[in-house]
Amino acid sequence: EKEFERNVERYEFLKWGRAAFSNFRVVPPATGIVHQVNLEYLATVVMDAGSQLYPDSLAGTDSHTTMINGLGVLGWGVGGIEAEAAMVGQPIYMLIPEVVGFKLTGSLTNGSNATDLVLAVTEMLRNHRVVGKFVEFFGPGLADMPLANRATIANMAPEYGATCGFFPVDDQTLTYLRLSGRSEELIETIDQYYKAQGLWRDDAREIVYSSSLELDMSTVEAALAGPKRPQDRIVLSDMKDQWRRDLTTTFEGHGNPDGVPDVVFDGESFTLLDGAVTIAAITSCTNTSNPDVMVGAGLVARNARQAGLTRKPWVKTSLAPGSKVVTEYLDAAGLSEDLESVGFYLVGYGCTTCIGNSGPLPTSISEAINANDLVVASVLSGNRNFEGRISSDVRANYLASPLLVVAYALAGTVDIDLTTEAIGQDPSGADIFLSDIWPSQSEIDEIVSASIHPAQFTEQYASVFTGSTQWQAISTTESDLYEWNSDSTYIREPPFFAGLTSEPGVIEPISGARVLAKLGDSVTTDHISPAGAIAADSPAGRYLIENGVPRLAFNSYGSRRGNDQVMTRGTFANGRVQNQLAPGTEGGWTTDFTDGQVKSIYEAALNYQAAEIPTVVLGGTDYGMGSSRDWAAKGSFLLGVKVVITKSFERIHRSNLIGMGVLPLEFTDGQDPDALGLDGSETFSIAVDDSLNARQEVQVNALHDNGTGTTFTTICRIDTPVEVEYYR
Repeated sequence: EKEFERNVERYEFLKWGRAAFSNFRVVPPATGIVHQVNLEYLATVVMDAGSQLYPDSLAGTDSHTTMINGLGVLGWGVGGIEAEAAMVGQPIYMLIPEVVGFKLTGSLTNGSNATDLVLAVTEMLRNHRVVGKFVEFFGPGLADMPLANRATIANMAPEYGATCGFFPVDDQTLTYLRLSGRSEELIETIDQYYKAQGLWRDDAREIVYSSSLELDMSTVEAALAGPKRPQDRIVLSDMKDQWRRDLTTTFEGHGNPDGVPDVVFDGESFTLLDGAVTIAAITSCTNTSNPDVMVGAGLVARNARQAGLTRKPWVKTSLAPGSKVVTEYLDAAGLSEDLESVGFYLVGYGCTTCIGNSGPLPTSISEAINANDLVVASVLSGNRNFEGRISSDVRANYLASPLLVVAYALAGTVDIDLTTEAIGQDPSGADIFLSDIWPSQSEIDEIVSASIHPAQFTEQYASVFTGSTQWQAISTTESDLYEWNSDSTYIREPPFFAGLTSEPGVIEPISGARVLAKLGDSVTTDHISPAGAIAADSPAGRYLIENGVPRLAFNSYGSRRGNDQVMTRGTFANGRVQNQLAPGTEGGWTTDFTDGQVKSIYEAALNYQAAEIPTVVLGGTDYGMGSSRDWAAKGSFLLGVKVVITKSFERIHRSNLIGMGVLPLEFTDGQDPDALGLDGSETFSIAVDDSLNARQEVQVNALHDNGTGTTFTTICRIDTPVEVEYYR
């Protein structure tokens, strides 16, 4: 009910689009996460054009579009601008990628699962540096690997940096298609077509890859990843020691060793300590699409319930499956009630904690954290744990299997070795260990086999496009052109087409540019354009208040991405952004060189634009990693940023910058702002003109305050001639 109340304007817009355009379908809200719905229902694996068949493929405007590669459908995330171009008939251009082969052997052992496997794969492939490359999985380990495990691995391709992680079609693909209720006619067509075309998985074939890796899955151990990046894997037995190291290094300057006594919530009083798990969320298509780990989590909850355990009172718990089918089989197995008994109630079907929709912590807990600078934690079964993404109150965020999410909710802290220390006590005071409540794989297999049936899929998707009565009740105009409402704080006519001509512009040199932000490594699109909560004292929050929106109705940045006024104010507004131009601050602050004052990046950008001064962003490695979020590029453009100079870019954000006319430049090997003696106070000139070619060298001059200059060479990361035209 709240979802429809808050987002009705957005849903009206979608319903208008469904009526206005041909070949445009809308899966209504409250159905699930699109990647899981695609896996369970939409994808056909082979396309039938009547007179010809061809392989199914997909380009999606979310980076986790890659999940469908687990089904043998080649797909990857693209920027919104690329997708919009494709929708009006333009092809998607790319450099032919290297293909990395990843050989899987052996099988998972008792105590490890698909989440542990994908965290190991992510660590390995990040170290292998696969940005811009395809990864293909092969080897004898695939023969018995269920498709749900493949989808989990394919889903996290953005986290390991690849364009996609592909699993060829084989018998496991057909088994899943039958389980999910696809027709026998389609399955037979896929079988015959892929074998006839030589696309069927065949490990006897010798394939030459650009490079290769190998993993024996029997060596995979239970693990988490964090506290800031998905590739930073921590074996469960090392978690306590690693947490304590991170508290004194990663979070140096924060934390309170004494904790906060007498915090009261829900009628209970407790001491809140560093390492307290304040959010435990079973969330995200990465894991909720996998019956093994979902049933496993339910069994941990059942066993904990029988032992008299429940979550700690300071832990905010939630269950948000990626589709309604998950609820069907959890109910059939009697596990929903067990999950509820330890606090995991259904909150909806969609992206929640994983994208920052965790909701506020209870006031008493939030105040205790912020007033005493506690470093608390979240544990979630998602795919991303970047700074500031999960909750503005939570600094340490860990990815884990749904089973471990339940376990850490029971423990209430990450400052524990769950392999050796008691997770709690039963009513008689006897210690209960994780091993006492952990299910065996045979127990999981038995319930999965008995509880999941094709009818659950066919029934849930029989009228999927019809939607709920609330969706059906939403009225909208039927017209070719959308009727903009100037009073809306959700949907506004965008400024991108103002003054647009039919002919492309001329590329001109950039001169007199000042640095808006000087950032470090691993700056994510969440740092650049957050999707979560809007702070009341932020530029975006003040805008909403000025427009009559009460604090409780702010919703999130993600829900207001149809309003450029909100999103531009939110650019670089992540509370964990550390801009080196404003030392000692955290959040969207900078030094405005028009007056030398420290102020919000948004306010400084307005001053630069008023003075007709272009701006530059300096960064480190992997700039723009994470979500495909095109607003990270759109917001940069609307702030007046003309060029971003970094050590390396993630693929989708680089593409989005080009589409918005922001020039992406990379330092040459061995160079970065610090090595060049650049502190961000310089004035920059970039020697580009209308003769710009893809991947050419570009000279940059930085003029220091003392009148001296530093000239250096960069590589233009406009990679193809077509991208040059888009930039122009």
